[in-house]
Amino acid sequence: MNTDRPPLADTHCHLTSPQFDKDRGEVLKRAKEEGVNRFLVPGLDLASSRRAVELSQRYPEIYVAVGFHPHNAKDWNRSTKQELRELAQSDKVVAIGEIGLDYYRNLSPREKQRSVFQEQLDLALEMELPVVIHNRNSIDDLMSCIESWSARLPTTLRSAPGVLHANSADLENTHKFIEAGFFIGVAGPITYKKAEVLRRITAELPLERVILETDAPYLTPNPKRGKRNEPSYLQLIAQQCATLFEVSLNTISATTSQNATELFSWNHEYTEKTTFEE
Repeated sequence: MNTDRPPLADTHCHLTSPQFDKDRGEVLKRAKEEGVNRFLVPGLDLASSRRAVELSQRYPEIYVAVGFHPHNAKDWNRSTKQELRELAQSDKVVAIGEIGLDYYRNLSPREKQRSVFQEQLDLALEMELPVVIHNRNSIDDLMSCIESWSARLPTTLRSAPGVLHANSADLENTHKFIEAGFFIGVAGPITYKKAEVLRRITAELPLERVILETDAPYLTPNPKRGKRNEPSYLQLIAQQCATLFEVSLNTISATTSQNATELFSWNHEYTEKTTFEE
């Protein structure tokens, strides 16, 4: 590991995924060797949110977002919000997420998705926590929800209400999120050969509103595409961003990590005695 390099923060990685059950400790060790020293693990439902909180108690470098992914909105019931509220009491929970709308797969009815999304936006206001937003083919409805929600933000959230995860919106809508105070998550697709439009959009963004993520085990960047994604590959995304923004890799690392700290209010200092064994 190059100790002179500013640390990177992986602001979205699903380390609770069964794909990491056999080598989770080694995955974290490799990431640390590549300079990644902070991880946000989002929940997809109650079970994964609980598991993420449990992981965060074992690994000081892991922080958590608790929430229901739109795919799982159909499983939301009367007690879910209270259970998320209780999980959010952990000092390692720094956001509500992964929440939002997905009109591509439609694994939950759209009306239910919108209802559950709104419930969790309300919870974020109540807990004064930022949100991690999922969007796929749903930008109009998503913007409608966010615009009304943003009007109710407390002072504590106005400058950093959340992140648009693995951004795929067009430039106009991306700027609308930035104007609402959001950060923009840049992930592996920025490295794909056919992603010229995404690269052009990303290069137009203010760097002070960009954070990096892997979405591991998904969205593996080139040249690792086809393999399981993991946080150590965040450096590949950082390198692509350095090229797009025409700045040094150190600048990308330092700026995006500071942006993540501003959003999630986490402290990058932690014990170096971390045990990576499962």
